[in-house]
Amino acid sequence: MAGKISISITDEHAAVVQEAVRSGAYASSSEVIREALREWRAKRVVGNLWDEGLASGQCDAGLSMTDIKREARRHLSGH
Repeated sequence: MAGKISISITDEHAAVVQEAVRSGAYASSSEVIREALREWRAKRVVGNLWDEGLASGQCDAGLSMTDIKREARRHLSGH
């Protein structure tokens, strides 16, 4: 079910949305805004993961990327 909300955007942002629709890349302004929100959410998730990684401290310098991936897969599988 789609909820409806009302938002205000600048004339510049409105022009960007309208141009995206006019170009044929999107079927509607709602589609443009939905994609922008998905991208915003993904950026926040990646940013949070990045911050968690930095906060976790230094890794063992002797580990290769293969070792790190193996350990991550082991952790994800619960073994």
